[in-house]
Amino acid sequence: MRSPFRHALFASTLLIAPGQFTAAHAAEADGAVESDGSIVVTAGEQPSSSATALSLSIKETPQSVTVIDRKRIEDFAITNVNDLLDQIVGLNVERVETDRTYFSSRGFDVSNFQVDGIGLPLAWGIQFGDLDTALFENVEVVRGANAIMTGIGNPSATVNYVRKRPTDDLKVTASAQAGTRDYWRGDADLNVPLTDTLAARFIVAHEERDGHLDYNHVNRDVYGAILRWQATPNLRATVGYTRQENDADGVLWGAVPLLYTDGTRIDLPRSASTSADWTYWNTKDQSAFGELVYTFDNEWSVTGMATFRRFQEESKLLYAYGYPDRETGEGVYGMSGIYPSDYKQYLGDLYLSGPIRAFGRQHKLVLGVSVSRSDAKEYENFAEDTALVYPSVYEWGDVQVAEPAYPGSYLAADYTDKLTRVYGAAHLDFSDRLKGVIGASAMWIDSTGFSYEVTQARKDSKVSPYVGAVYDLTPNVSFYASYTDIYNPQVEVDANNERLDPAKGTSLEAGIKSTWFGGRLYATLAVFKAKQKGLADFAGTFDGTGAGKAGDSYYAPVDTTSKGFEVELAGKVTDQWSVSGGFTLLDVEDAEGNDTRTWIPTKSLKLATTYEVPEFNDLKLGAQLRWQNGTDAVVSDLVYYGGAEGDVTLKQKGYAVVDLMAGVRIVDHLRASLNVRNVTDKKYLNSLKWGQAFYAAPRSAVVTLSFDY
Repeated sequence: MRSPFRHALFASTLLIAPGQFTAAHAAEADGAVESDGSIVVTAGEQPSSSATALSLSIKETPQSVTVIDRKRIEDFAITNVNDLLDQIVGLNVERVETDRTYFSSRGFDVSNFQVDGIGLPLAWGIQFGDLDTALFENVEVVRGANAIMTGIGNPSATVNYVRKRPTDDLKVTASAQAGTRDYWRGDADLNVPLTDTLAARFIVAHEERDGHLDYNHVNRDVYGAILRWQATPNLRATVGYTRQENDADGVLWGAVPLLYTDGTRIDLPRSASTSADWTYWNTKDQSAFGELVYTFDNEWSVTGMATFRRFQEESKLLYAYGYPDRETGEGVYGMSGIYPSDYKQYLGDLYLSGPIRAFGRQHKLVLGVSVSRSDAKEYENFAEDTALVYPSVYEWGDVQVAEPAYPGSYLAADYTDKLTRVYGAAHLDFSDRLKGVIGASAMWIDSTGFSYEVTQARKDSKVSPYVGAVYDLTPNVSFYASYTDIYNPQVEVDANNERLDPAKGTSLEAGIKSTWFGGRLYATLAVFKAKQKGLADFAGTFDGTGAGKAGDSYYAPVDTTSKGFEVELAGKVTDQWSVSGGFTLLDVEDAEGNDTRTWIPTKSLKLATTYEVPEFNDLKLGAQLRWQNGTDAVVSDLVYYGGAEGDVTLKQKGYAVVDLMAGVRIVDHLRASLNVRNVTDKKYLNSLKWGQAFYAAPRSAVVTLSFDY
């Protein structure tokens, strides 16, 4: 009984995207390479194929694309993707629990996650544990629907993690960190050219920290090994293996009740948790991949990639429900379960790309096919006592719930998802000023098995089109527009315990892209409108007398529309001064025009800047700002726990979080830096998505010593 907050059983493992010529590879071909191996690319000219499967510059892509590179990751000591995605314009990180995180963009959940363009979807768009950044060179985010690269999901965003790859030069980097709350970390990255044609890269990281919540502690290990062989001038082979183990104790399943039974707010410390020291949530994520790229003499190339991923988790969880009485502090109860799960994915992709000449002009074309299979097994061992008694809320942190007895596990879910996709896209050179992108993705889905007493059997098919254009008004200013739709098979059930029909989404976007200061700075303004018809919306829980299992959630289909605009910039104002970030304004409404999904901020600002002073031992100073307006959520079940009748609205006021950094070269090859997060020590709730929440981390500091050669 992992409901109401159990994950949706990996149905979104259906998402699979084509392999691609990544930004890192394209930069090797198109950018200037400095002596230290770094790539210098004019702002807006960074190649990316995350949106269209075609290797186009960000300025040529008729959608909003944001890239956070390795330098930004290291400057601000960003070691996990949740903190990284917090800095992406228009993307919200919903930390609903310590070890499950949702993401949203343009009003809808983000479920499309890729590694090197191969689909790495997350169940219900949830990130389990902290995904480490040590394995990635950069992260690309495409906002809006993504018909060509995925075809399945929401009109929100696609996140593509670009792996570190071997290069031709010997390079060694390593760092050691220590910080607040017994935080420490060590990592190393070794790139070794073994022969003229063979190169290897090895990555390792270890991190430990105490969370700011009572009982919470995290231990993480990361390993990566990638081998690249240039077999002939035309044939390149790459193989790799990555592994991450994330062990977390004292974890939250659900979060913390925020109201007394009379509807007033509970004054909780930031460390407040409904967990216990016997809870844990351990994950092991392994991937092995192989890639072959053959380039013909006529500039065409064929790429094949195969990936095997195995994700295992084992957790012992405690979920709190109910609301405390203001006088006694009592009235909160708990339920607990043990959940071992094992997921296996088999992903394959083959595509052909290259230039074609027609009507006296040169165009680009890509054609591909992808196949995937996902097998899932989930077990449940639910505690016999489903009403564990919490101590008074006034004693939380000092007294905890005793560990219950568990009668024995059973197989709760066993299902298989298969997906076949055929896709194609063309970049059309209509004139010196006008370029167009057209494409489509056709998909066939076949699922079998069961999950928590609900059949997973289904067969679906869909064709999703993509149309876009870019018009160069001047060499520095371009207008663009695009349309795409998307299709989202849903695992949620209705009040009759029957699965909802697939949701269908569309995405319209138009805007201006420009470059400034001699091409150093890239700026864009985008307006967008996204729709999702029949999207699952939480409607209640079964009480055991109807069609579903007691405690499980049921949903209702809701038509939702979001619209708004974004302003973004990235690059350098001067050779020493770098800036990036932007502002988002969003309006999300249901079919009747009422505001919905109100836990998502409708205004947000993300900014980052660094300034370098080379004459002072390469001194670098920097700051990050993240601001959002207020959010709210409605709580309507107080009456069921002997409390107030009617709805109570929870509110989180708008807030700003500021991070600062400073770094300096001590001697050649050795730097020291200091990062201070949440400098003003702002107290705020992470997310109101579920009506429960927990407080974000207070101010913290990290000192880093880094070596490079």
